Amino acid sequence: MAGDAFTPYQRRLFVFLSVASLFEGYDMFALAQILPNLRREMGLDEVAGGLIVTTVSFGTVLAFLLVRMADRWGRKRILTITIAGYTAFTFLTGFSPNVWAFAGLQLVARIFLIAEWAISMVYAAEEFPARRRGMVMGVINAFASLGSIVCAGVVPFLLRAQWGWRTVYFVGIVPLVILAYARRGLRETQRFDREPDRSAGRSFFAVWRTPYRKRVLQLGLIWMLTYACTHNAVTFWKEFAVAERGLSDGEVGRTIAIAAVASMPLVFLAGKLLDAIGRRRGSIVIFGVGTTGLFCAYNLQGVWPLTVALIFGIFGAGAVLPALNAFSAELVPTHLRADAYAWANNVLGRVLGYVASPALVGLAASQVGWGSAVSATMALPIVALGFILLWLPETNARELEETARAV
Repeated sequence: MAGDAFTPYQRRLFVFLSVASLFEGYDMFALAQILPNLRREMGLDEVAGGLIVTTVSFGTVLAFLLVRMADRWGRKRILTITIAGYTAFTFLTGFSPNVWAFAGLQLVARIFLIAEWAISMVYAAEEFPARRRGMVMGVINAFASLGSIVCAGVVPFLLRAQWGWRTVYFVGIVPLVILAYARRGLRETQRFDREPDRSAGRSFFAVWRTPYRKRVLQLGLIWMLTYACTHNAVTFWKEFAVAERGLSDGEVGRTIAIAAVASMPLVFLAGKLLDAIGRRRGSIVIFGVGTTGLFCAYNLQGVWPLTVALIFGIFGAGAVLPALNAFSAELVPTHLRADAYAWANNVLGRVLGYVASPALVGLAASQVGWGSAVSATMALPIVALGFILLWLPETNARELEETARAV
């Protein structure tokens, strides 16, 4: 359809948001890749490793404070702030003198990073044609997976550099500086410019006084159940592979790189799948395949069986994001979109599912091992899928003004 074609600005925006998302994947995988090395250098056990992940992950909750302000200050201003902040604190992380400084600097960096990712999803929802919205969100999220591939490929070499794990953060800021320069051509979204009601951003609990509070609770629970599996499965797979399957740093890096590259076509097609068969049926495919892959990645033996399982596990961990982002952005109106997203994802979804669960999994792993501890979380995304089918309406190919009325 002619109305689905991108304008020149939309094409530039698509590239900008995709490249920005690349660093979300790089940063997330960086912590997982360097964690065993960081623990060895600083004399930390598995429980301490889980606490580091929990501390850093708390930044994803605090990102709520930035994300919700996009309904008051605008999407463009918040995106600019997040890119600058993430660049600065990523660079400073490389100078961490101890574990406390590392955790604190990465916590702040994660605030800016997750806020940037969330606002990118708002941009994608508000600035692109309804029939291609899923594809846009899928590709932007897929670039995060591509960032994970870049990280998996370069970290084993960077760990052997003079500064060890610190090099991972020094190298990571170079493209970010370029991105900070490129954002000069960014515009405010047309929907936000047309929105007459910007008072919601002034009230901390505004969304809870609207008919959308039930929807926010539903989305928050779905995000929480999903994160409690996918976040831990990705973060601790290297710990599992090294401790329980005897793989070296190099073998883990190659395995993750092969699996991530092989999963890329699937991850990039996830958004088109959501546009082609709908959000609900697409979620059935994504959650089912992804959960099966992650379970096998923590229970099979041998490098190649683990690699094949990890292909589908990485696909699932990446593809659930455009599915849930689509629902989260499409089911609330413009003047509440960022605020509702922040509550559902950054607060309700992440406090237990993203922040508390790594410490619990780390504690369990010290008693029963990584394989059993992480495998116990695999039922949670299936429960989340059940709630999607029970609670959430189909939003595919419908304008935001229409889907926001489906309360």
